[in-house]
Amino acid sequence: QIIQAGLSRACLQQPLPANQGEFNRRRDEGKARLNLLVNEIARLVGQILAEYHMLPKKLQAIKAHAASQADMLSQLQSLVHKRFVAETDHGQLAHFPRYLKAMLVRLDKLRADPARDTRLMAEWQQAASPWQRAQKGAARGDPKMQEYRWLLEELRVSLFAQELRTPMPVSVKRLQKVWESMQR
Repeated sequence: QIIQAGLSRACLQQPLPANQGEFNRRRDEGKARLNLLVNEIARLVGQILAEYHMLPKKLQAIKAHAASQADMLSQLQSLVHKRFVAETDHGQLAHFPRYLKAMLVRLDKLRADPARDTRLMAEWQQAASPWQRAQKGAARGDPKMQEYRWLLEELRVSLFAQELRTPMPVSVKRLQKVWESMQR
């Protein structure tokens, strides 16, 4: 998957070559960068897996908070799955360590204040439920749906681990407005 992602970044960016000359130029440029890109992706995946490694055991320790545990397990499975490297755009993959750190911060805060976690999870669910319903339909491959999915991850960071910051301002109200504009 790492090599596949490296090849995609090195050679298969849009627009694809339209003729032999463009193809040869893209191939040569890609060949020169491939090793560097693969090493960069491998380093990032190593960082993601190091963060991931801590989470399952910590999640097992919060059995008393079943709803929060189920929510975080679901989030973890949607982020780090069998083909996550190949199926996630590199620009988005770079945010995974922050998403996983946010889960660790959430776990610490959950122990201190379970009611806060329940309240924030209900807020997150307000923004997530329309997207979750749409995922059951046929809109899975829609780029706008993918973008909204990543906004939901940013909202998790914003709600549960504000200190890790998000690249853009996100809130439940903002996401509801984004969803409404997507439906037009």
